[in-house]
Amino acid sequence: MNFPQIAQQVIDKLGGKENISAAAHCATRLRMVVKDESLIDKEGIENIDGVKGQFSVAGQYQIIFGSGTVNKVHAELTKMLGIGDMTTSEVASAGAEKQNPLQRAVKGLADIFVPIIPAIVAGGLLMGIHSMLTAKGFFAEGVNVVDMYPGIADLVDLMNTFANAPFVFLPVLLGFSATRKFGGNPFLGAALGMLLVHPALADGWNYALTLAKGNIQYWNVLGLEIEKVGYQGTVIPTLVSAWVLATLEKGFRKIVPSFLDNLITPLFSLFIAGFLAFTVIGPLGREAGSLISAGLTWLYDSLGFIGGAIFGTFYAPIVITGMHQTFIAVETQLLAEVANTGGTFIFPIAAMSNVAQGAACLGAAFVMKDAKTRGIAVPSGISALLGITEPAMFGVNLRFRYPFIAAMIGAGVSSAFIAFCNVKAIALGAAGLPGIPSIKPESLGMYCVGMAISAALAFTITVILGKRAQSKA
Repeated sequence: MNFPQIAQQVIDKLGGKENISAAAHCATRLRMVVKDESLIDKEGIENIDGVKGQFSVAGQYQIIFGSGTVNKVHAELTKMLGIGDMTTSEVASAGAEKQNPLQRAVKGLADIFVPIIPAIVAGGLLMGIHSMLTAKGFFAEGVNVVDMYPGIADLVDLMNTFANAPFVFLPVLLGFSATRKFGGNPFLGAALGMLLVHPALADGWNYALTLAKGNIQYWNVLGLEIEKVGYQGTVIPTLVSAWVLATLEKGFRKIVPSFLDNLITPLFSLFIAGFLAFTVIGPLGREAGSLISAGLTWLYDSLGFIGGAIFGTFYAPIVITGMHQTFIAVETQLLAEVANTGGTFIFPIAAMSNVAQGAACLGAAFVMKDAKTRGIAVPSGISALLGITEPAMFGVNLRFRYPFIAAMIGAGVSSAFIAFCNVKAIALGAAGLPGIPSIKPESLGMYCVGMAISAALAFTITVILGKRAQSKA
């Protein structure tokens, strides 16, 4: 491949050097901020050697080249632009300036939750494996794996401890990530999270039961009674408290003399934010989080297959807008209250949509004759089945439209089926074929049937629509 030539073509098709204000790359995509997207020659970009897709999101124009190719194109591109190396964060910040308030809010949530996803996924998958090993009848009728092999009982119990840790100490992870996003000291944010799950506090998981039994203890501060209860697994109290902490810290740094800054600023910021967390933010945030979880669970359980069909059909269009990033916060809350919610319904529906996108992409590869398109569609389709949909969705399905429509239909029908069967996940992971360990053991069979329905419908409809489109050409 002629990388200097490819880089020059990218610049030309994006409207020239003057139209590109920032550029970076991730593992597979060239990520750029352009001043005027109306100057972009999208058809011309599709014909550049090595391009596997393109899309605009979050104020950035992204071109998919694939691993190993994108870094070489980027190296030549930055030489020609003369802008030097930039990080994806710097490009994201530049792109954020072009976003509306809603888009900035979505990006803000994503910036907070995305860094902690590996910890949640690791704990969640371990939780799923633990459930498989302890669920009676999963591998043998009437007994679980621990009953069959008592020698692994302690290992399974150890696994359960490892699995619970990210959720028990979720406020620590969120406190660190959120405070950093809000412009404060992330270590102060982590300390705030530690306050919310301090071992001297009553267990927040069993707050309702403890309250009903009248076993809540209180601090009496100037006549104000403050509950000695933790906030394990909570999301909203931690996010709001982290914002208050960061705001206080930035405010104090403006007025406290520099020689007292390291002493006064962290002391008063943490104390005031912590006090507000236990007196106002925490109690209100706990109730808000519980209401959100209960409301979403009620909608899913009450609307059943109708709600599942609507959500599944429009999940992929939601992904295009980037709004799906907000679901991470909702899913975290649903999983934090798994005893009441039964798990998250969003993950299985996302998996149905991803599988449908992958199968539709493979259907497009089956029906199309163009070698380049088929070369992009096959690996992209497989990637989507494994939970990574960007290459399939933006590189093939949206480009030809009918695979995307077929995928929406497949996702809608399969989501209606799993909603009717009340399929839920007890962990996060890769939403697709690798998501099996995340599903509640008793729902695993219906989850697999749902994926089969999704793939079969999306593939078949794509082939039918594709042949019809070819016959009209």
